[in-house]
Amino acid sequence: MSENNQLRDVYDAIADPSRRQLIRLLAEAEELPLHELTAQFQMGRTAVSKHLTILKEAGLVLDRKVGRETRFRLNASPLREIQDWVAFYSKFWSTNMLNLNKLLEEEEE
Repeated sequence: MSENNQLRDVYDAIADPSRRQLIRLLAEAEELPLHELTAQFQMGRTAVSKHLTILKEAGLVLDRKVGRETRFRLNASPLREIQDWVAFYSKFWSTNMLNLNKLLEEEEE
C-alpha cells in the first residue's frame, strides 16, 4: 500500500468492473452525487454505496457532504501505483520483443 495509509489495496479496489466504471464516471466529472452515480447502474443505491466505500478505503474516491447530499470525486493519485506496475511490464515486453526481433533477423541472415 502507498503512503496514504489506505485501508484497502488499490488492485483489489479496481478488480471489480462496477468499481472501474465508477472510477471512469468520476474521472469524467468534477463531482457527482450518489443518485447520479446510481442512475448509471442496474443495481440499487446501497450496492453503489458499498462499491464507493471500497474505493474510498483505497484512497481512490473522496466525498463531501453538501446539505443532505454526499458528493463524490476521484482521487487518481493511488492509480500511479498501477501505472508504475504496468509500465514495468510494458518495458519488459518491449525488451523481449526487441530481442526476439534481433534473433529472427539473425536467423534470416
